[in-house]
Amino acid sequence: MAIRLTTIAVAILITALCGCKATPPTKTEKTVVTFVKHHFTIRNKSEKNPLAATPATIADGKEAFSHYCVTCHGTDGQNTGVPFADQMSPPIPSLASLDVQSYTDGQLKRVIDDGIWPSGMPASKGTLSDDEIWSIVVFLRHLPPIGTQSEQEMYTH
Repeated sequence: MAIRLTTIAVAILITALCGCKATPPTKTEKTVVTFVKHHFTIRNKSEKNPLAATPATIADGKEAFSHYCVTCHGTDGQNTGVPFADQMSPPIPSLASLDVQSYTDGQLKRVIDDGIWPSGMPASKGTLSDDEIWSIVVFLRHLPPIGTQSEQEMYTH
């Protein structure tokens, strides 16, 4: 019995020391995961945004974004001034990135509505109205250049 417990303990120790090593994903792994997200996981691909990309809609989207999204995504949507953006697992993406911008408007709305589990992206359904979400999607398509917005006061004081 003692030998069996010792063997189990050694196996657990070896697994803990060697078997749990995390490495960054390879280019192929990233490509496969991105394909799966864009074509299978994030649904709502065909839903169209009912709001036109007017200056007023972009301003409305920026306003809604500033209340609900800046804590993690920064005022420019590109994590500027967010001290923990790279420390999250997975890291918070720049909303100007090709990966994010290649989602359809319907998919972006779905992400904002339902969040992304198990990442830190929370669901906003019930907190934001459909018009607020659609206006945020319009704003995401018209993000300001990186670093051109002021940093959030919450991180500078």
